[in-house]
Amino acid sequence: MNAMRATPIPPAARADGFPALDACHRKTLEMLDDLSALVAELERGEQDAATRAHAARIAAHFSTTTREHHEDEERHVFPVLVASGQPDVVQAVLRLQQDHDWLEEDWFDLAPQVQAVAAGRRCDIAALRDGSAAFTALYLDHIALEESFIYPQARSAMDKAERRDMGREMAARHRAERAARRQIDSGTISMAPQGHSDTQSPQPLQ
Repeated sequence: MNAMRATPIPPAARADGFPALDACHRKTLEMLDDLSALVAELERGEQDAATRAHAARIAAHFSTTTREHHEDEERHVFPVLVASGQPDVVQAVLRLQQDHDWLEEDWFDLAPQVQAVAAGRRCDIAALRDGSAAFTALYLDHIALEESFIYPQARSAMDKAERRDMGREMAARHRAERAARRQIDSGTISMAPQGHSDTQSPQPLQ
């Protein structure tokens, strides 16, 4: 299984990074629906080649694409909002950053189950069902807050040049990360342990 492919950034990101962020949200909502469907398939006793491919696509998205998306937000969206100094905006950003940590922890628990299905092995269906329900609920709330409040605030705070630079940086970084993953998949280089992003988290108002 190659679980390291990411959804490419759309061409519109060259002019504005927000279409890429929106596109990732749409894909994530689709993958959450697929995760629910996967649980239903397994509960019906289905675990054929189609089920394995289904699980592999889900694992690829949440192991790679959403992590890149969270880094995009941490680099470009959240800092400009914290700099605004608006208490309600800053508190929302801090909540979203905490969500990123919780979502990563939730996926850390879910990933072995999904990856087992992708590899044709048995999984703990109850753990997958319960974990995916909590994971989905948190993601839906997270995306709703971003799209209803945080993204509009960030769009208004950033001028056209800043949004363009955001899109270009995201596209370049994602290309570099995909190239590195291809080298890892081909055995050209060794996988380095994954750590936290070197971007700094916005700090709460004093």
